[in-house]
Amino acid sequence: MWKRFRTKRNFRADYYDYGLLTSVILLTGFGLVILYSATAYTSQVRYGNDLHFFGKQAGISALALIGAVILSMILDYHILWKAGGMLYILSLVLVMLTKSPLGKTVNGARRWINLGQLSFQPAELAKIAVIVYIPIWIVKMGRKYKGVKAIIFPLCLGAVQSLCVFFFTQNLSTAIIILGIAVTIIFIAHPNTKAFLIAAAIIVAFVAFCVWLIGTHEIGGSFRFSRIQVWLHPEKYSSSGGYQILQALYAIGSGGLLGKGLGNSTQKLGAVPEAENDMIFSIICEELGIVGGIIVVLLFIYLLYRLFIIAQNAPDLYGSLIVTGIFAHIALQVILNISVVLNLIPTTGVTLPFVSYGGTSVVFLMLEMAIALSVSMRIRFREARPNLWGEIADEVRESS
Repeated sequence: MWKRFRTKRNFRADYYDYGLLTSVILLTGFGLVILYSATAYTSQVRYGNDLHFFGKQAGISALALIGAVILSMILDYHILWKAGGMLYILSLVLVMLTKSPLGKTVNGARRWINLGQLSFQPAELAKIAVIVYIPIWIVKMGRKYKGVKAIIFPLCLGAVQSLCVFFFTQNLSTAIIILGIAVTIIFIAHPNTKAFLIAAAIIVAFVAFCVWLIGTHEIGGSFRFSRIQVWLHPEKYSSSGGYQILQALYAIGSGGLLGKGLGNSTQKLGAVPEAENDMIFSIICEELGIVGGIIVVLLFIYLLYRLFIIAQNAPDLYGSLIVTGIFAHIALQVILNISVVLNLIPTTGVTLPFVSYGGTSVVFLMLEMAIALSVSMRIRFREARPNLWGEIADEVRESS
């Protein structure tokens, strides 16, 4: 199978998706502006330097962006076919090491690995491992990838990574995203959608029943149950678990249509906890209004559209499924973050890609963009089939 993916040494790209690169640059630049606005006061108070958070993020973002562009031009994404298994195992090992002496606790959560001056969240690598490794098995199955039994092994690969992240880091939101990525890739590649739709209906009904049960009864014993109760009745818990979301909603409401103006947020002065992380979208809406929030959403939609175009025109099934996984990751994270800020779902601790503060997140997001751009460089539009996503099922049935 690997021989099928080898390319000539005199490879010359016919295409490079500058639209995707532009959207990444715009989101990153916008994120840095908002990050400075959201953290200048707290940085000055805590560290005596209003550029403390901004400086770190700007440096990492610039290096990661330059590295992503260079990597996309020299990397043949097919090399991931050989490295996928090792990457999957490495991510599992690194997640487990968070419980070892190398583990580092930040804000009460032990989700980091400390390597001297550097520290990172291995759960971010787990996302890429699932994106890279599950498509390998789907392509290998070929004509065997039919029926319900065929999805069991790829689904188990996603479930193992998801459960490992949840068990060792207690990070439910990341575990859900990892499983969501796996399910999306499997769903797109599978020729029969009926089983997925039935399973989705059952899961939605079960979750709705659980939410109703928890919301109408005082069920204790788990902080996750408490989060659902806080989500349903934030005013009742305004002095405890509901404080953050209420302050975020106040920020959005006070911003109105056009906002208070860049830098004029009052909720960022300590009222909104983690304003630079999970709740940065509320500061965007307070300073730039609903219009600013819509512009951010449109930028993400355009980024996802470019990923869709790359996946649709990818030169092979493996490249298409990898970009599909990247698409699923960005989409899930954006939807979850904004839904939390708007109190549409319980708080989950998911950051807004390219905008929220966090060096690890930026580095691995840029790595995903490098992979997607690498796929785009191998697109041959004169040979590409239209609507590749719609024909994935046929290719799976016909491949050997």
